[in-house]
Amino acid sequence: MKFLSAITSPEPRSGAGNTSRGYLALFATVIIWSLPSLFQFYLLRYYDVWAQNFYRYSVACIAIAPFVAFRVRRGGGPRLDLRAFVLCLIPAVPNVVHQITQTIALVYIGPGVYAIFTRSSVIMTALLALIFFPEERHILRFQPGANPGHVAIRGLLIAFIATTCWALYAVLVKRPSARLGSIRSFGLISFITSVLLFPLTCAFGNVATPVEVSWFVNLVLVISAVTCITMAHVLYYVAIQEIGVALAQTLQLLCPLGAVALSAWIFGEHLTTAQLWSAAILLFGAFLAMRVKPIAATETAENI
Repeated sequence: MKFLSAITSPEPRSGAGNTSRGYLALFATVIIWSLPSLFQFYLLRYYDVWAQNFYRYSVACIAIAPFVAFRVRRGGGPRLDLRAFVLCLIPAVPNVVHQITQTIALVYIGPGVYAIFTRSSVIMTALLALIFFPEERHILRFQPGANPGHVAIRGLLIAFIATTCWALYAVLVKRPSARLGSIRSFGLISFITSVLLFPLTCAFGNVATPVEVSWFVNLVLVISAVTCITMAHVLYYVAIQEIGVALAQTLQLLCPLGAVALSAWIFGEHLTTAQLWSAAILLFGAFLAMRVKPIAATETAENI
């Protein structure tokens, strides 16, 4: 268990967490993360799975690079050395798997259904947070579920893999974000993710896609990368530092509301009654999670 502690436990923070700042950052990510499945679903018409993820993350890495450089030049804080690289490599691996599998899942199921189904990561994230971060045990009072209805089984299986990897990423990213800060940690993780995606794109995708599609399609890709990856991840890192992994992930249950509405409007995706009831259950679960107040005293992971 000391090995798990070394990977996941952040260093002690001075003073109490800024809860208001954490909630503000989190609700911003909720709004932004209502959109990724819609962007990815649209881009699948022009970009293959591999090229789409490589270029989206490359753009996200480029977008965050000036802010990382500014922080480094300003001095202070931890250095971006080999230790920091290894620290960020750990969550980057499940992030790569998540990015690829969630895009493949959208080949089989609509963005609205995917948005509902992927919220089951709340269950896995909360359980992983229970194992790695005992101070978050107050969150584990309920587990809302989702019933995506009659959709392709293969799509659901792939979506389940994506959801599992996202839950693992959400937990493992807590330590680098606490150690390096939200901007530096995401800058390094986005770089590692892009590097890992590049050989996969060369082997299975089409690297030349950007020059083969219209400027409008590339603009959509850039907008999706800067908003849904760069901005959202930095804000999410701030949220998990301030209010914890389990609660931050639980409140992501609000994301399907926007995704379902926009998917119905833009792509004509209509959900069944069972799917709509599932979405309502998820939203009710988010409401209950907001009413849970963190305990003042915390334990360290060595006490497991």
